[in-house]
Amino acid sequence: MSKGKLAKFADMETYANVFQYPYSVVSDVPFAMCGHWREQYFKNANPIVLELGCGKGEYAVELAKQNPGCNFIGVDIKGARMWTGATLALEQGLTNVAFLRTNIEIIDRFFGRDEVQEIWLTFSDPQMKNPRKRLTSTYFLERYRHFLTDGGTIHLKTDSNFLFTYTDALVSRNGLPVVQKTTDLYAADYNTADYAKARSIQTYYEQMWLERGLNIKYLRFRLPAAGPLEEPDIEIPLDDYRSYHRTKRSSLETAK
Repeated sequence: MSKGKLAKFADMETYANVFQYPYSVVSDVPFAMCGHWREQYFKNANPIVLELGCGKGEYAVELAKQNPGCNFIGVDIKGARMWTGATLALEQGLTNVAFLRTNIEIIDRFFGRDEVQEIWLTFSDPQMKNPRKRLTSTYFLERYRHFLTDGGTIHLKTDSNFLFTYTDALVSRNGLPVVQKTTDLYAADYNTADYAKARSIQTYYEQMWLERGLNIKYLRFRLPAAGPLEEPDIEIPLDDYRSYHRTKRSSLETAK
């Protein structure tokens, strides 16, 4: 599947399962399908699940294959990466998965109230310098509330101890209901039916991190539709790397 960026973007313009609305083309005009994904695209009444920061889209595609009774939408701004998952979905005839290329900061423009039942955050950038940019921050949780059902589920799957610790502290501070939590998803104790969905799919980079000896952390919690949300006030040790085979640049040891 080796193709240049321009060729991939050209392909995506023709893909029926891809919708492209980056900042550069978004205005105050409402997204026409907002609140109507089921009837206008999926043509069914099944639950909608988002994967935010989907990268190549492989996780969203595998979720769609494993769960034909749900609709999945992978969201990311990196179109050249997303092309991989969108192409696979078309080749495999998967009609219950779509892709939205946009900035997650404006994700609430694309979905109506109570339109989404679950959100997956798979190996999100921990954004150790900027709490506002973390996809589990109060900034983003408030946006998710615009379209997530009351008590809807958020899954965090990450190699980052920093992001996991931060999210766990935020969930605890705000009394958000925890469904499942582990700092080592693939430990023998978690080889159960309850954790089967979280363990059943491994991305390419997830496999690399496991080979490197990093534990995969998993947190599943529910987000009520109302109530104040506060940031945790704790210092968290920084991860000692930025991504696979890349060391951290900062000399700092902790951050909030």
